Amino acid sequence: MTKPILIVGGGPAGLAAAHAAASLGHASVLVEKMDRLGGAPILSGYAKLVPSHEWAKDAIGGMVTRVEQSPSIAVVKNAKVKAFEGTPGNFRATLTNGEAYDVGAAILTTGFTHFDSINKPEWGFGTFPDVVTTTQVEQMISSGKGVKCPSDGRKPKRVAILLCVGSRDRQIGREWCSKICCTVSANMAMEIREELPDCHVYIYYMDIRTFGHYEAEYYWKSQEEFKVKYIKARIAEVTGDGKQLFVKGEDTLVKRPITIPFDMVVHAIGMDPNVDNMTLSAVFGVDLHKHGFIGRKDAYGVMGATSRAGVFVAGAAIGPETIDDSIAQASAATMSAIASLRGTIPQAVE
Repeated sequence: MTKPILIVGGGPAGLAAAHAAASLGHASVLVEKMDRLGGAPILSGYAKLVPSHEWAKDAIGGMVTRVEQSPSIAVVKNAKVKAFEGTPGNFRATLTNGEAYDVGAAILTTGFTHFDSINKPEWGFGTFPDVVTTTQVEQMISSGKGVKCPSDGRKPKRVAILLCVGSRDRQIGREWCSKICCTVSANMAMEIREELPDCHVYIYYMDIRTFGHYEAEYYWKSQEEFKVKYIKARIAEVTGDGKQLFVKGEDTLVKRPITIPFDMVVHAIGMDPNVDNMTLSAVFGVDLHKHGFIGRKDAYGVMGATSRAGVFVAGAAIGPETIDDSIAQASAATMSAIASLRGTIPQAVE
């Protein structure tokens, strides 16, 4: 009998990998550094997910329950992997809680870190309490208390959502598109308008990347049905006078400066590499992508392969990714891991 698979990270990708292994009759050990499974959607209190419109607590919560109830999945929380030694089929993983497991392969599903808007101070976060992030608005919505200005609890009459905060910004070293922000922001704008019909919502953008089927369902629907206003602009700064916030910049379509007052400004924050990636790279002996995500080989040979044989990767650990695609990648990486243990992956390919 082959040894279990080590899965590192208990977010959507990790949960999907563990379930996929169980479905194929293979045992796994799922290690999560936090005290709860579910990753960002649960730990950060996401509201309704794109594109299913299911509440995160239900959709991802159901995945958590399925894993925790599986007899073939050993779940270890509040622990990290501090050592990973051996060769494919015969690895030994030592955890920070003192436990050790003999495993055949590993799948890194360690996800991402939300961009910290403190690194974009000219846009007002950390200076004005009513400048918030998309994650904070998600928490407002999922809590059932609704969208409110943090400074005094009032319902905003005008809201600006600023795209590409921590994405596509060479000045702060973020040279990648975070892939999901445009769609999530369009969805959020519709949720705000649905809750607050008298609230005017503006989305400031460089360009819109609601890829695939999301174009009609989110970009056009938000404008045509929910009357969300889109402004193509280059933002200079966000200031305030104690009563209102002011988004200052240039309307790049008409080439003129604009200043518009708002009650709340929302940063659509991007996806940074997991802050633990340098450590993960050293422990597992895998290369990192030039931007700091975990490096993945091309998908034409072995799905999810890394620079080290027997170690696979999936989801937002490799770069900005949707939840749906993270789940799909994790299932595929699990098949690759099991195939490698069963000797069905040709060595020339791997």
